[in-house]
Amino acid sequence: MQGKAQLSDSNRRIMEVDAPPRRVYQAWKGSNLFFLGGRLIFGPDVRSLVLTVCLIVTPVIFFAAAVCPQLGHEFHSQIGGWVASVAVIFTVYILVVLLLTSGRDPGIIPRNAHPPEPEDIGESSNLPDWPGGQHGSAGLPLTRDVLVNGISVKVKYCHTCMLYRPPRCSHCSICNNCVERFDHHCPWVGQCIGKRNYRFFFLFVSSTTLLCIYVFAFCWVNLKRIMDMHECKIGRALLKSPISGLLIMYTFIAVWFVGGLTSFHLYLVSTNQTTYENFRYRYNRKTNPYNLGVVQNFIDILFSRVPSSKNNFRAKVKEDSAAFTSSLSMGRVLSPAKMSVDLEMGMKRQAVATEDLEDLHSQIGSAMGLERCGTEPPHFVGRKGCSEISSDIEAFAEEFGMERGYSERNKIERRTNDGS
Repeated sequence: MQGKAQLSDSNRRIMEVDAPPRRVYQAWKGSNLFFLGGRLIFGPDVRSLVLTVCLIVTPVIFFAAAVCPQLGHEFHSQIGGWVASVAVIFTVYILVVLLLTSGRDPGIIPRNAHPPEPEDIGESSNLPDWPGGQHGSAGLPLTRDVLVNGISVKVKYCHTCMLYRPPRCSHCSICNNCVERFDHHCPWVGQCIGKRNYRFFFLFVSSTTLLCIYVFAFCWVNLKRIMDMHECKIGRALLKSPISGLLIMYTFIAVWFVGGLTSFHLYLVSTNQTTYENFRYRYNRKTNPYNLGVVQNFIDILFSRVPSSKNNFRAKVKEDSAAFTSSLSMGRVLSPAKMSVDLEMGMKRQAVATEDLEDLHSQIGSAMGLERCGTEPPHFVGRKGCSEISSDIEAFAEEFGMERGYSERNKIERRTNDGS
């Protein structure tokens, strides 16, 4: 039964080795959430995206279902259908832009497996920025100086990602990633806004502003038409079309939010700033190294080619393969974790090819079988020969981490021989 249990345990380990390797998104160290097998990446607060969609879709449904038919009835034409169609198409476009903003890589910089080598740090590094003159991982300085358009810019070392952040890069504490040209983390879209999705974010807020103005305007047109037809004041018109009044209030409040956001980002684009830089550095008080002029800034940010992602979330994770060696006496398999612990403790082991190891095990097994059965070759005479075999076996066992099993077996056999 014990042999069967050991065999099943060995088979289980072999199955784990033969299991399909994990994908990058499955071993991701950030706080992101992935959907559709790593094809969509969101921030940890992706649930807020549901609220954002409802805030956009719900008023449009009421507008198309209640206000637009009333517009057509008042004007005695197909204008209501056209107004509703434009609102629905515009809403679909906004939802697509929203998905492109929140469901794609914003510009995440892959983490390093190890810190950069200290010899790669040049004289431009800023050593005194460490408190007390101390250094970070592997003696690396906290900051380095990088030239951007002839102006010196400091870049910081990220202890989490173990890299020097490129210019305009920052580490998002919510997503736990370094994001290139980091603007801010937007809770309404549940994603960081960076180099690869900033233009879609700008299109999202500006398009939402236009949709609010569109609904606001036609609700007023509907109320004005009711007032003209029934020769009444605004109060009675609101009683005849309360949905129009509610949508006017809703869109008026929303325009102040998304409209103000659109105006602010128009200013940022025209000056080639990010939200993070505007609040932290205040480039209006000193030279902005990224400002290329208003026209060139708009072209660079909104009309240039979107860079490809530096991460392949569906790629297979490259894991170091470890050699599994079996112990004849204990019937167990040495796991990679045990091997790594032994290496960390400083124990030196000689690497042996798999074929040579199998031959070595067979030779040891043959010698053990001869000793156990009491049948010795002619050139081994007496117990002295057996002790020589045992000493050789113990040496081999000690080299490959099997000394415990062999020593226990030798003790049992010695007790049996002494008893006999």
